Amino acid sequence: MKRRSLLQLSAKSGLVLLLSGNQIARGAGIVAVRVWPAAEYTRITIESDVALITKQTFIKEPPRLAVDIEGLELSPALRELVAKIKADDPYIGGLRIGQFKTSTSVEAPAIVRLVLDLKQAVLPQVFTLQPVAGYAHRLVIDLYPAVAMDPLEILIAERMAESKGSKFNMPQTKPSSDPSPTAPISSANDPLGDWIAQKNRQVGDVHNRHAHKGNVPNENGPFAAPAEPKIRRPTKTDRLIIVALDPGHGGEDPGAIGPQGTREKDVVLRVALLLRDRINASSVNGNPMRAYLTRDADFFVPLHERVRKAQKVQADLFVSLHADAFTTPQASGASVFALSEKGASSAGARWLANKENAADAVGGINIKNKNAEVQKVLFDMSTTAQIKDSLQLGSTVLREIGGLGRLHKHHVEQASFAVLKAPDIPSVLIESAFISNPEEEEKLRSHEYQNQLPDAIIRGITHYFSKNPPLARNRSL
Repeated sequence: MKRRSLLQLSAKSGLVLLLSGNQIARGAGIVAVRVWPAAEYTRITIESDVALITKQTFIKEPPRLAVDIEGLELSPALRELVAKIKADDPYIGGLRIGQFKTSTSVEAPAIVRLVLDLKQAVLPQVFTLQPVAGYAHRLVIDLYPAVAMDPLEILIAERMAESKGSKFNMPQTKPSSDPSPTAPISSANDPLGDWIAQKNRQVGDVHNRHAHKGNVPNENGPFAAPAEPKIRRPTKTDRLIIVALDPGHGGEDPGAIGPQGTREKDVVLRVALLLRDRINASSVNGNPMRAYLTRDADFFVPLHERVRKAQKVQADLFVSLHADAFTTPQASGASVFALSEKGASSAGARWLANKENAADAVGGINIKNKNAEVQKVLFDMSTTAQIKDSLQLGSTVLREIGGLGRLHKHHVEQASFAVLKAPDIPSVLIESAFISNPEEEEKLRSHEYQNQLPDAIIRGITHYFSKNPPLARNRSL
C-alpha cells in the first residue's frame, strides 16, 4: 500500500515537472501592450509576467528596426500591438509581427520578431524595466529622431512669425535648416537678441540717412552713409521672456489618480496648454513672453530631462504643474514649493518630494542612457540666489492662487524636488489641489477651475517680472 502511494506520488510529481516544462516552453505571458506617439519620440511598451530577453537590429535603407523577443509565443494580446500603431505616428509607418524558431530543434526557443517600418531615421533605445507601482515587467522600445529639433530655435521662429507687423517687424522664418544670411540662428548665442541688434542697426542706419539728406560724399562713394551713425542699442527689455512649463508625469506614469479615475497627468497637461496660451499673449514692460512645454502631449519625460530642456531654451522661469494626493481623502488645498538647501520645510513636503522624485521609476527611464554631467548638475544643490528668486516667484503665485480657494499652506514650502534643481533658473512646483479629495477632484475636472488656475498663475508670473526684470541671457549656453 505504501509502495503504491509512493508510485502515485512520483507520478504526480512527474506530471508537475512536465507542466512546469510546458509552461516554460510556452514562454512569457503578455499582460498589456501600449504605444505613446509624440513629436519628440515614440515609445512602445510590452508588459509581461516575466522579464523578456531581446536582440535588435537596425537597418538604415529603408529604415527598419527588428526586435527579436526570445521565449515568447505569438498571442492575441501581442497581436493587438499592430492595431495600436496609428497613421499619424511621427516615426512608425507600420508594424509587422511573426513567430519563428532559430532552428528545427524541438528545444530551440520560440522567438517573436517585431519589424518596425520607420518614416525617418531614428536612434532606437531598447531596454527593460523591473516591476514597480502596479506594473509587471516591461520591455520598452523608444524611437528618437536621428537629428533632434532645437527647441529654442522653434520658439524663436514661432514668435517671429507671430510678431510680423509688430514693433519688431520680424519676418516669418524657418528653423536653422535654411537660415537667412542676415538673421543667423545659432543655439550657441541668443538668436532673438542677435536678430534685434541687427534690426536696430538697420533702423539706425536708415534714421541717419534721413537725418542727413545731403549725404556727404567720401572715398567710399558719393552717397555713402556717415562713418559712425548713431545706433540705438538694444535695451535689456528687447528680448523674449521664456517660461518653461512642466506638466508632471505623462505616458506610462499617470501620476495620482482620483476617486473618479481622474488622472493627474491629464489635468495638468490641460492646465499647461491653457497657461501656454495666456503666456504667449502676454508681455511685461515691453518684453514679449513665450511658453515652452517640457511635454505637450501624453508622453513621459524623465526628471533630469525636464531640467535640461528648460536650460536648453535658456528659460527665465521654470513652473512644474501637479495635482497632489494623499493617503486620506480629507487633505485639501493648493500648495507652492521651491527647492531647499537644508532639507524639507515639513514632513509633508519631504513625503511629497520623495513621491514626485519616484516618477522616473514609474514612467520608465533608460538608466544606461543617463547623461553623467546632467546627473551631476541634478544632484548638486542649487545656488542660494536661485532659491531666493524661486521663493519670491512662489510667493507671488501662491498669493494669486489663494484667491481661488483654500490653500494647504499659506507660505511657500521647500523640499528637494529633482525638477527644481536647475541652478540658473528660478523654479517652483505648483500642487493645484488634492486630486485624492473627492470635492477637489471635481474642481480639477471643471472647465471653470481649469481656466481660473492659469489666470492666477500668469498674474503671479507677470507680477514677479514687473519686480524682477529678466537679465541678459548667458551667451555661452
